[in-house]
Amino acid sequence: MRRYAMWFGLLCMTGCSTVSRGLGAERDPETGEYETPKQETVYLVPVEDAMMMTRRILEEERYDVLEKEGGLEMFTSAREPGKNTLGSRSFERYYIQGERVGPRQSLVRVFRLRYDESNRVLEIPPQVMTGREKDLYLDEDAHPFDANQVYKSAPNMQGLRQMAKDAAAFQDAPGIEGFQLVRGNRDVGIERTLLKRLEMVPSLELVGGNTSIAAGSVILEGWVETGEGEQAPAPECGSAVEGAASLMAQGQTLLLADPLGTRELPSAALRMLCEASAKGLPVTLAVSLPISEQKLLDAYLASGGTSHDAQELLRGSSFWRRVHQDGRSSRAMLWLVEQARRLRASGRSVSLVAFDAEKATGNEREAQMAQRLLDYRSQNPDAFLLVLAGGAHVRTTNAGRGGDFEPLGMRLAKTLPSVKALDVGFTRGTQFSCRYNVWDAVECNVFAISPTKQARQASTVSPGVQLFAQPLEEGFHGRLYVGPLSASPPALMAGTAVSAAPRASP
Repeated sequence: MRRYAMWFGLLCMTGCSTVSRGLGAERDPETGEYETPKQETVYLVPVEDAMMMTRRILEEERYDVLEKEGGLEMFTSAREPGKNTLGSRSFERYYIQGERVGPRQSLVRVFRLRYDESNRVLEIPPQVMTGREKDLYLDEDAHPFDANQVYKSAPNMQGLRQMAKDAAAFQDAPGIEGFQLVRGNRDVGIERTLLKRLEMVPSLELVGGNTSIAAGSVILEGWVETGEGEQAPAPECGSAVEGAASLMAQGQTLLLADPLGTRELPSAALRMLCEASAKGLPVTLAVSLPISEQKLLDAYLASGGTSHDAQELLRGSSFWRRVHQDGRSSRAMLWLVEQARRLRASGRSVSLVAFDAEKATGNEREAQMAQRLLDYRSQNPDAFLLVLAGGAHVRTTNAGRGGDFEPLGMRLAKTLPSVKALDVGFTRGTQFSCRYNVWDAVECNVFAISPTKQARQASTVSPGVQLFAQPLEEGFHGRLYVGPLSASPPALMAGTAVSAAPRASP
């Protein structure tokens, strides 16, 4: 009696070719070795979004995608790589499995399957691998991928992860009827493309917009009230940013890329302000708030920082109370404003400048932002000016942008020879941002964010500033490494009347 099995990659007949590394393996810059991931990625989007993006990736490769009932399993059409004679043909297709981990948490597993026509009549002798031997073999080499799966994996002779699954899952897959054996591997390459599409995307900065929170509902918790004659709380400076001291000088303009909606960049900005002002330098923090917010910021900096003062800042602002809020109005940014006020109250020479345009976009917005900072610089030539803005703005060249687009940093560098720009290096984390989701709608929420290969912070790299021998093509002169990013939601959320406590960490 012939015995058939549905085992991914557990069979390799004589003549199988070998490969130097597993499918989807990526070179680890620290070890130089090609490695496949050791953990599955949980995407911070609904599983429907993740599956739709996977479908688009495969359709771009000219595959037809067939969805099984429920939407959490998909098959692609089959292809024959190369050309073989009848009876020895091979076909490949993809099988995609989605799993709902939470309302906005999902897993997606992508497998490349290979069907060999000659295996339709292949007999598997019992002595090759009994059921007990297969179980033992798999148990001896457990892998983190196996933890959340209904089937197990094992390495084959080529170093690939092989998956074992019941044949019933494939019995309705059209185009491969009659094929009894299938080999396949977890296609980490496709999964990495999915990660890039979901997490390496630019944030949207939504200019203009209507307010969402009524002035009477603005309530701040945790604000430290200072009684008459009492000393204001000290700013939460923390330790100095390693390697940043050389960039702090009179007349220096330092542009700091901000991923928006994170705690780490406002924290690093404050630590730089603390260090520079401790040296006796007049320091100015330029933030991506509309110019119309300047009077409110000035009034708050000169105030005692009471809860009433903070409410006046927010109540009079249309920016902090917008319907759609991006990371520029995060709790961490409000915390940073309060810490700058405390620095000033402690006797340091600290100022805040709002430099964003009101409703302009594209080059017009970049030009207005640059002019605002140039005007400030002409009036304050000795100040150490720290500009916190999105990474697309602070580049000092337009490399990679194409056309006639001139970012803020490029415009400043033409006039101010002392301008330096820092990119940000980090590891995968979260941010509150506005993005186009897979349905082409603007969504403002907590998303996962992954660094590009260039910006990824290796485990051997400590937090701090590292300057480059030569500026990058994009015009960055160095990189500020901050470790994993963590999201900072809006200070005022629609539907809630409570903001973050500024004296807490952002």
